[in-house]
Amino acid sequence: MAYGGGGFAISYPLAVELEKMQDRCIQRYPGLYGSDDRMQACMTELGVPLTKETGFHQYDVYGDLLGLLSAHPVTPLVSLHHLDVVEPIFPHMTRVKALHHLFQTVKLDSASVMQQTICYDKDRYWSISISLGYVVQIFRGIISPRELETPSRTFLNWYRRADYTAYAFNTRPVYKHPCQKAFIFYMSSTRYDEGRKKIIAYYTRQKSPVPHCRWKMASPEGVDTVVVLKRPDPLRWQKSPRRDCCRILPSQKNTTMYLMIDYCRVGEILEGYRNKINGKF
Repeated sequence: MAYGGGGFAISYPLAVELEKMQDRCIQRYPGLYGSDDRMQACMTELGVPLTKETGFHQYDVYGDLLGLLSAHPVTPLVSLHHLDVVEPIFPHMTRVKALHHLFQTVKLDSASVMQQTICYDKDRYWSISISLGYVVQIFRGIISPRELETPSRTFLNWYRRADYTAYAFNTRPVYKHPCQKAFIFYMSSTRYDEGRKKIIAYYTRQKSPVPHCRWKMASPEGVDTVVVLKRPDPLRWQKSPRRDCCRILPSQKNTTMYLMIDYCRVGEILEGYRNKINGKF
């Protein structure tokens, strides 16, 4: 249940029991606002607890949802609401066209859409965050998975006078340091390759000024396109929830990066640095 219009889901047996008493029940709660509050009150009378589902998104915020959607929790994306007051989720599109664009991925792998995957380019010391079907972000330096899975505050509180401490979840500030600027690649097209049995998605870099960075490491500004390959996984949520792992594939062009998303292998963890053995990396 997502209060304020974000939607709720109930089982068929619960719907049968609610139908028997709902008309009487809602009369007992005139002080409650909206159907979601009243529905939970009636469920309480039946002794049925509320199950929290973080895939319902009400989004009582303003601004850019990039920070929220690029760090989606490990749970299915169920609903998106109040999109009429936020910026389109894809730039240079209307809100409706942006949602149609997202459905390129939804139609091919609905169970995995918006799921975050994190990997590291250990040769160039880059941190890479993928929100499947939506965006790829590349950062200079090694940023921990714990930090990358925390939404960055690209959005504003619904109540203008409230600050970020009013959110019911943890957030982090947008990086201000010029060397920590995220290089953002939005999904431009997605298709299913019958030969490989994989979804191939193309993410194109958002063109914006690149601030000067003094760090002595490779810059992602030379990458124009990120290509992500992944097998559809319709049974994903019938298994114990876990993020997928991603691996960097060889590329013949410096302007294109290839990534493979797959199940995590036994013993595979998200480490940004190479293991040091006998004094060598």
